[in-house]
Amino acid sequence: MGFAPGPRNLLTDVPGLLVGNVSDARVKTGTTVVLAEPHATGSVAVLGGAPGSRETDVLAPESSTEQVHAVVLSGGSAFGLDAASGVQAWLRERGRGFAVRGHVVPIVPAAVLLDLPNGGDKDWGLYPPYREMGYAACDVAAAEFALGTAGAGHGALTAGLKGGLGSASAILPCGATVAALAAVNPAGSVTIGRGPHFWAAPFEVGGEFGQLGLPSPLPGDASEPLIKHRVAQSGAAQPGANTTLVIVATDAPLARAQARRLAISAHDGMARAIYPVHTPVDGDIAFALSTGRWSGTLALDDMLDLHAAAAAVTARAIARAVYLATPEPGDLFPTWHQRPGAR
Repeated sequence: MGFAPGPRNLLTDVPGLLVGNVSDARVKTGTTVVLAEPHATGSVAVLGGAPGSRETDVLAPESSTEQVHAVVLSGGSAFGLDAASGVQAWLRERGRGFAVRGHVVPIVPAAVLLDLPNGGDKDWGLYPPYREMGYAACDVAAAEFALGTAGAGHGALTAGLKGGLGSASAILPCGATVAALAAVNPAGSVTIGRGPHFWAAPFEVGGEFGQLGLPSPLPGDASEPLIKHRVAQSGAAQPGANTTLVIVATDAPLARAQARRLAISAHDGMARAIYPVHTPVDGDIAFALSTGRWSGTLALDDMLDLHAAAAAVTARAIARAVYLATPEPGDLFPTWHQRPGAR
């Protein structure tokens, strides 16, 4: 169901974007950087009850700063916001940023998820490692990048399963591309009940996350969000302890206000892939980027396709993040492939 994916089925199917991941298996954390070459129009929608972010106000429709040079997704909770400083340093070295009175200021919005209580060694000393991770992620940014237990999703958890980093793309009938990148660490579940079936199953393309479809009939416990599995590890649900972060991007030219609407559509994709979502303990944030590399003009029907596809690629990216997670020593939760009925 849905639009055909791009050649990589990744965010980088949108021309003008590169993605870099850096992870630390000992700490069970990581950082993901999206570089816009040379820049993109961006916006954001924050619907989670406990977000952690940097430079999101500059993405408001009334903001006078149009250029975004990179977006950072990171583990580490508030400590992870340091990753944006490393990205700024990397961009400034190369003269990439907003020009103001002879100075270059890279605009680098960022958002974080909490992966502290996930079994990793967080005794990192006086300063956390995220600034260096952000810089290093820029060095390895490329069109091809790892998914699953990688980057910002390296230490992510869901309700009862490992989370991860996912991506998906779609080519619209008009020729424009839309794609999503998701770091998936929600309080809710991406699967239905205790089985292997993904909530996002109706949007799957080409068996990209197991091709199990939906169970028939739906199990009686389908409405159970499985939050208690996360609570069993942490003692109690706490604000900011869970989050899904998304970047949805297109090469279609969008104004800032139009990008904001696209970010809202990405949240629709979250709601189709995670149950429950946007809770008081989740810091759910969706960024939207427009590189403007597509030379066409969106008619009204094309714009409707764009928003429908934005929600679909977000849902697919979320499911792929969990589907592609891999086991590591010290994991608190199993991977999807370790769940009975998975394949």
